[in-house]
Amino acid sequence: MTRRVVARILAVVTALLLPCAAPAAADRHATWLDPYVPAIGVEATFAQPGPWAVTARKAFGCCDSTGAAYDIWYPTDIGAGGFRHPIITWGDGTDAAPSQYAYLLTHLASWGFVVIATENQRTGSGVDIGGAVDFLLDEAADPASIFHNHLDPNAIGAVGHSQGATGALNAMTDSGGRIKTVVPIELPIQLLCATGSRCPDTGRLTGGSVFLVNGSSDFLISPSTQALPRQVIGPQSMQAYYEAIPAAIPKVWGTLVGPNHNDVQGQPDCARASFPCTTGVYGYLGYPTAWLAGQLLGRADALRAFMTRGEFFAPNPNWANQIGDIPN
Repeated sequence: MTRRVVARILAVVTALLLPCAAPAAADRHATWLDPYVPAIGVEATFAQPGPWAVTARKAFGCCDSTGAAYDIWYPTDIGAGGFRHPIITWGDGTDAAPSQYAYLLTHLASWGFVVIATENQRTGSGVDIGGAVDFLLDEAADPASIFHNHLDPNAIGAVGHSQGATGALNAMTDSGGRIKTVVPIELPIQLLCATGSRCPDTGRLTGGSVFLVNGSSDFLISPSTQALPRQVIGPQSMQAYYEAIPAAIPKVWGTLVGPNHNDVQGQPDCARASFPCTTGVYGYLGYPTAWLAGQLLGRADALRAFMTRGEFFAPNPNWANQIGDIPN
C-alpha cells in the first residue's frame, strides 16, 4: 500500500477510530525492535524454512480477468515421491505486487505449497484470487505442464494482505466449498470498501475455516477493537469480524504485538517494505504457515496448536487477543 493511499485512509478513518482504545499489547512499544523469538514448539518449527527448495517464476502465465499475469512460487522438485501439493492463492494489497511479499510466499512454498499470485493490484472482489485457482487446476490437467498430476485439488487455501485479505475472504465465500481455508492478514475495516474492494463480510461464510491476523500498531486500517458494537456500525475491527463468523465455522484470531499494516511485506525486515512497517515479516511466518499446514497438509501437530488449550493460546509476549473455537 503506497503512502498516498495510506494518507487518504488516515483522513477518512481518524474521526471514527479516535474513541477506540489501543490494545493493551501496544504498551510494549519500547521492545518492538527486539528480535522476534517464536514460541518453542509449533511456531518455532514453522517459522523456519521448510524442507523443499523453491523456484519462483514471475509472469508464469496469463491472464486474470484484467489481463494481469500470474506469478508462482513452487517446490523445485515438484511432485517428488508422488506428493500432491496443496494450492495457496494469494491476494495483493492495494497498489502492491506479489514481489513485495516474496519472502513470505517463498516461505510457504518451502513447506510444500504451490503459491500463485495475480499481479492485479485491485484484488478485493476475490474474482481473480479465485481465478488463479482455475488457472493452476488447468495446468495440473495439462500433460505438458510441470504441474501435471502434482497438485491436490481438495487442498486449496486463500491468503491475502489488506485489500487482498478482503479478496481472499470473498474468494472463499464464492468458491462453493473449493477453497477450504483462508488467512486474512490486516483485513481492512468495512469503512474502507471505497478502496475498490467488495466489503468483506465474514457473516456470509458457509464453510471452510478462518485464521485472522492483524498487528497491534495497525489501529487505523485493521484495528483490534472498535468503539461501537458491530450491529450498529458494521465490522470495523478484527474482533467484530471474528464475532460475525458463524458458529459452525472453525475460527481463530490473533494480534501480533508491534507490527503495523505493511510489516508482512518485509524481506524480511522493513528495509524494502511499504510504509508503515515496524519490524518486518518475522511474526507472520510461524503460526500462519502452521495453520495452513494443519488445514491443508493434515499436520496433526499444527492442528493441535490451534485447539482450545493449544500452544497458540499460551501466554506469548509476541501475540495478543488469541481467541478461537476449535475444540480439543
